[in-house]
Amino acid sequence: DCALPLLAGVLPTANPEDAFRDVAAAFLVGAMPRREGMERKDLLSANVRIFKEQGQALDKVARKDVKVLVVGNPANTNAFICS
Repeated sequence: DCALPLLAGVLPTANPEDAFRDVAAAFLVGAMPRREGMERKDLLSANVRIFKEQGQALDKVARKDVKVLVVGNPANTNAFICS
């Protein structure tokens, strides 16, 4: 609530290029949660689709000096995929 005056707007979209166009900062929190019985490889294959698409969109339409914070686990692997 304290940062509300700093918020320029919110764009709800399923299109990563629309979401990341000209952004200075991106917070990637949309990783697949690990479910009962899932192995790490199952989780990674689901997250590759998510973070690869987001990384490509960021590279294409975000500011070249964009700062990206990856929160979704496994964060280090997802950050690598995104890059």
